[in-house]
Amino acid sequence: MRDYGHRGVLLAAILSALAGYVDAVGFMALGGFFVSFMSGNSTRLGVGLATGRWDEAGIAAGLIVLFVVGVVIGGTVARRAGEERRSHVLAAEALLLLIAATLCTLGYPVAGMIAVVLAMGVENAVFQKQGDVGVGLTYMTGTLVRMGQRIATALHGGARWDWVPFLALWVGLSSGGALGAASFLSFGVLALWPALAVVTALMVRAAWIERRVAQGV
Repeated sequence: MRDYGHRGVLLAAILSALAGYVDAVGFMALGGFFVSFMSGNSTRLGVGLATGRWDEAGIAAGLIVLFVVGVVIGGTVARRAGEERRSHVLAAEALLLLIAATLCTLGYPVAGMIAVVLAMGVENAVFQKQGDVGVGLTYMTGTLVRMGQRIATALHGGARWDWVPFLALWVGLSSGGALGAASFLSFGVLALWPALAVVTALMVRAAWIERRVAQGV
């Protein structure tokens, strides 16, 4: 994380909060399935297969496939635009969230959730480096492991604060989840519109920074 600087860490924390927010909305809308946390869906797939709950297994499998497709879309956009031009990936995510929010508003929540899962897959390409994930934004197990490793390093004389960015990612996801759940209880699937607003603002900001960098300002 140290390679991304304070600005990159802040962007990652905001995007993790966004992922938590959207995942909470999707979790409640889908009755216990996730739109960004595929480890949970993989467990549900296994349990469904073992218990003969084929409908639940099918839903979990479908969500996993959609998420992977979203990752492919995001990775392709990043490669073609240039991995340092994050605004393009954010634009793809914003477009999918716009489609999702519109479909949900029109009364097609299932179709809207399909677009949401794709958007969450796309988000993971924001920090893509050489075709690989630089920062995991929609899942926290690896982040918590890295935080623990950095704490262990600090306790043995290494860098004292390298674990803080990983803590920021976890706090972002968790707080975003709480906010998403509260928003869903008040607005239902219409809670996706604020998520769209956040991604759009991040896209505009990233595009502005990229333009200034290109101009050498």
